[in-house]
Amino acid sequence: MPRYKLVIEYDGTPYCGWQSQDHAPSVQGALTDAIASFCGMRVTVNGAGRTDAGVHALQQVAHIDLVRDWDVDTVRDAINAHLRPAPIAVLAAARVADGFDARFSAIRRCYLYRIANRRPDLTLDRDRAWRAPRPLDVAAMHAAAQRLLGKHDFTTFRAAECQASSPIKTLERLDVLRVGEDEIAVHAAARSFLHHQVRSMVGSLVLVGDGKWHEGDLAAALAARDRVACGPVAPPHGLYLAAVEY
Repeated sequence: MPRYKLVIEYDGTPYCGWQSQDHAPSVQGALTDAIASFCGMRVTVNGAGRTDAGVHALQQVAHIDLVRDWDVDTVRDAINAHLRPAPIAVLAAARVADGFDARFSAIRRCYLYRIANRRPDLTLDRDRAWRAPRPLDVAAMHAAAQRLLGKHDFTTFRAAECQASSPIKTLERLDVLRVGEDEIAVHAAARSFLHHQVRSMVGSLVLVGDGKWHEGDLAAALAARDRVACGPVAPPHGLYLAAVEY
């Protein structure tokens, strides 16, 4: 069966997350239905990452197996035609080797977290960024973030319901940058992340930016290996799966 790689963009606001559930709309479920309408068969849409409810994707990656060798542009356009008006779009489709696996072949996942650092409420970016109304010290946040780089036990920044076999992960990038006057972007990259790891790190970094924590407090939270030591978890609507690298 020909295998196709799909690059997918979506607004996660109306969905329970990536993974299909029986009684709630999901991104995976919407894609499965659209593909079935296009080619007459229900296939498994295997994603590179299981984003939570309200989390968005700029470039989620998935693979599917179809019984027919379709033109890749046809695959992309036909799926999109059956997705409308859902806020999901297949940006690209490509034929890949049978051994390609969207999840297990990935060598790096890149996330973006958007913080709207402004006093006024959000309008255009509502449900697409986290509003922090007090001015944040981006330089302090970035310096503290570097204390989390490398291979560590990230239990402090791990959700209680996380199903990963080990809390040890290697964080390759955690940069905090100001974008224009009112936005802060947090870029994180690693082969894989624990459940809620990025949102937990961002919430703690905001405490640093607000002057409530210092760089040493973040390092101490990591060393504690205790969920209680974590700052507040940032809300899901500011988080984007930005890219998956192979």
